[in-house]
Amino acid sequence: MLLIPAIDIIDGRCVRLTKGDYATQKVYADDPVDVAREMEAIGFRRLHVVDLDGARSKHVVNLDVLRRITRETSLIVDFGGGIKSEADLEQAFEAGAHLATLGSIAVTDRARVLSWLRTYGAERLVLGADVRDGRISINGWKEESALQLMPFLADYLSEGLRHVLCTDISRDGLLQGPATALYASIMQQFPDCQLIASGGVSNTDDIRALSAAGVPAVVFGKAIYEGRINLQELIAEYPQDTL
Repeated sequence: MLLIPAIDIIDGRCVRLTKGDYATQKVYADDPVDVAREMEAIGFRRLHVVDLDGARSKHVVNLDVLRRITRETSLIVDFGGGIKSEADLEQAFEAGAHLATLGSIAVTDRARVLSWLRTYGAERLVLGADVRDGRISINGWKEESALQLMPFLADYLSEGLRHVLCTDISRDGLLQGPATALYASIMQQFPDCQLIASGGVSNTDDIRALSAAGVPAVVFGKAIYEGRINLQELIAEYPQDTL
């Protein structure tokens, strides 16, 4: 199973929110690059970086942090938050992101995302599907769209996108366990989907349950920063030597 630590950034610092509420932010490190280095030293090979300032501002903001992470580690970084234009996308790639997560733009401008898929290829793009009560939320989770999750996924997967980052907003940051049944149902309906589960992971048993459900990858952050998971033991159980 691919294990992906998350670094969420506000004002250049590593933070976590609860259910996407900016008023709940808690700072865990002043320098996200230090956190990235630590994750690499433990044995992780992939990193999920979220520009929360970008998600709120509707354009990428924390490119300097992304640039430092990709220069000072060899982690494979997927970057999201505020990518609304091709300029945003290009800036993220130029700053060293290996993959870009497309959330709100995939709801508001399908044609543009499909053009990016043709230009950059499926291996560089991740479809962000942030879900609340079965519907896709956008713009930093502050707005709910009319799109239902499964048709949304079916549409983009039929167009050739492969990587999907699905977050159950109702569980995000609560450390009460992930929406394993939801992710299992996605894998049953779309067995070739490279699904990344996100939201609610509280301990190693949660990760084992996701693996048993056939989920190929998981993003988690708060459980790391709150000391809920022994990362050395986790890496020993799920070696990350190859991607």
